[in-house]
Amino acid sequence: MKIAIVINTSWNIYNFRAGLIRTLQNQGHEIIAFAPRDEYSDKLKAIGCRYEEVKMDSRGAHPIKDFKLFQELRNKYLLVKPDLILHYTIKPNIYGTFAAALSGIPCINNVCGLGTSFLQNNFVSKIALGLYKLAFRFPKKVFFQNIHDQKFFIDKRLINKDKSSLLPGSGVDIESFVPEKKSNEGIFSFLLISRLIHDKGIFEYVEAVKILKLKGINADFKLLGPKDPNHRRGISEKMLTDWIKESGIDYLGSREDVRAVIKESDCVVLPSYREGTPRTLLEGAGMAKPLIATDVPGCNNIVEDGFNGLLCKKADPVSLAEKMEQMFSKNSVERLKMGINSRRKAVLEFDEKIVIDSYLREIKQAC
Repeated sequence: MKIAIVINTSWNIYNFRAGLIRTLQNQGHEIIAFAPRDEYSDKLKAIGCRYEEVKMDSRGAHPIKDFKLFQELRNKYLLVKPDLILHYTIKPNIYGTFAAALSGIPCINNVCGLGTSFLQNNFVSKIALGLYKLAFRFPKKVFFQNIHDQKFFIDKRLINKDKSSLLPGSGVDIESFVPEKKSNEGIFSFLLISRLIHDKGIFEYVEAVKILKLKGINADFKLLGPKDPNHRRGISEKMLTDWIKESGIDYLGSREDVRAVIKESDCVVLPSYREGTPRTLLEGAGMAKPLIATDVPGCNNIVEDGFNGLLCKKADPVSLAEKMEQMFSKNSVERLKMGINSRRKAVLEFDEKIVIDSYLREIKQAC
């Protein structure tokens, strides 16, 4: 069977869906990846995917570009003729679903997260809600990554409850992300892994670091993730340079494999404004790290306050600094217990195999 996977970046497919792809390939299915071209497009070919380039602008709504995306996807679906399509992220979920419905191809969708702008009561959000309501009449199944997003769609009558189901995000490969002893047991190290956009709480992290340094907290504060200055909420090069200079944060750039960096950290931090189910927290949990995150949907289904980490207030650098200081002040036994709880939670609730098994069941029913 031909199964298409449609997402807004090749990077996303390669990093978050590789386990599902391998499983489907092992069952004899052909995988076609539809995504804009980036440095990971050729890597998709290397793991056996057929790659179809799609022009897709994920930075906001553009009626003309979005209509062209719908046309492009429909033309490609008719040409490639997949037996089933898996849609992820907003534009594939909407325009890809319309294209699949008009092409007579069944699809399964995944709402990876709503984002803060989507929840604002303005003209753009109302249009998005209307498009979702129209599009989500057609998928065989729609997966949500946290109960808050699922409830939002059901309460707004954007989807029939029976057509929706919960998944633990993209899951985490608990056989790859395993606990490892830190090689340098000296200075305490905080780590934030994220794409450099404002909604991930980068500003709050920088301000919290300044507060902690003024209080004499002797720790390393690391930031890892790709720059995205062209994003409408992206952090400019100048702003990043100024922040590094003012706060003394250690910016590590971007890495394909983050395990070595997580290994050398004592606590993984994500002060995001809202998430689906953030992969960085899952990876930190898999490696038995205590976590700090905002008390918002997507983060608070991974971090249980006082159990495997601490929760802070959204968009509040003072609250974040307080939680970071609390974590820093805990003794090694307390942090070790939190890390063990993180690992246990990752294994029991967020194992990638749970996600893959759910997809295999729905694919069997859809076809």
